[in-house]
Amino acid sequence: MRLFNIFALLPLLALLTAPPLCAQVTFAASGEEGEPFRRQEWRVPSPDTDIAAHALLFRPFGAGPFRLAVVAHASTQNGLRRAQMPQPEYRALAAFLVARGFAVLVPERLGHGATGGRYVEDQGGCDEADYARAGRATAEEISLALDHLRKQDFIRKDAAIVIGHSAGGWGALALANAEPKTISAITVIAPGRGGHANDEPNRICAPHALLAAAAEFGKAARIPVTWLVASNDSYFPPVFSKSLADAFRGGGGKVDFRALPGVGSEGHWMIETEAGVKAAGSELERALKKKP
Repeated sequence: MRLFNIFALLPLLALLTAPPLCAQVTFAASGEEGEPFRRQEWRVPSPDTDIAAHALLFRPFGAGPFRLAVVAHASTQNGLRRAQMPQPEYRALAAFLVARGFAVLVPERLGHGATGGRYVEDQGGCDEADYARAGRATAEEISLALDHLRKQDFIRKDAAIVIGHSAGGWGALALANAEPKTISAITVIAPGRGGHANDEPNRICAPHALLAAAAEFGKAARIPVTWLVASNDSYFPPVFSKSLADAFRGGGGKVDFRALPGVGSEGHWMIETEAGVKAAGSELERALKKKP
């Protein structure tokens, strides 16, 4: 009788000792629409199949389909700062784009803020920074978010644009090798990595490696790039930014480089402000009209 009871308990014991089942990751809207510009929280794919990246979507009124603009945010090598980052919004830029008929997705990448997870775009140490690998990792994250939104009924399948800021812009340069029918144009604002080395203005980790990686991205580039930088950017100052753009062009990429007037106390963050978007407005308008 005792032996029978043990065998009867085996299925229950197996259930209790089995590893927990992971909750299914859902990629979709995760909240109601609100203000401004139909602001809505979304969850989109990330390179970690167990983690849905947090994102914000803004869009015009109506059913669409709308052209899609994906905005890729800045980053930092400092893990604590990344963990404390608020959800990126780029609200002034989103307003500019929505007014011109775009649906605007601002995805948060792995290793940042509420999304969390492993920081897949880590460039490594200052002296041995692998900027090409970091850029490609960022490009993959941008691409995953973009491809998911393109599957939605209210989004056009073609003519998307990507706007990248700082490390997000660096990833956008790596993404310039994408299919031009899918992405019609890329705009980067002060793209790069390794700026403010050791928190010192106008100091960049391994600038020669950054230049070499820019040339590498240029070799595979198929999408035209508009490159903007403020005159008072102390992360990637205009002189160095122009050298980066020239390296990208020398590799074979098509670049329209523009240095803009200084904005605020630190031009690197211009695109996050109303004043910065206003200062860049005419260049952004021109970039939106570009054809691959």
